[in-house]
Amino acid sequence: MRPVLHGDLITAARALEALAPSVRRRVAQAWLSEAHAADLYRKRLGRVHPRWGNGSLMGRVMCEPRLPDGPIGREYLQALEQLIGALGRWRERA
Repeated sequence: MRPVLHGDLITAARALEALAPSVRRRVAQAWLSEAHAADLYRKRLGRVHPRWGNGSLMGRVMCEPRLPDGPIGREYLQALEQLIGALGRWRERA
């Protein structure tokens, strides 16, 4: 997966926030795995993955419904926390 930048975190957290809290952890893990697979695809074939983007986390979540940027509320903070936790777990395995 390409390096994760602040914009990736914000975009993915807004997309997670739009989901039910009960599925956020699983979905965040899936997005990270899919972004990594898309990066491998891009490196091997020289083009972006048709469903998962360019190998960045933001590229993966841009096609997902997400809430617009706005005030930082409890749900957003919980989604961001889950995303950062998922990223930490993903990095430990990589």
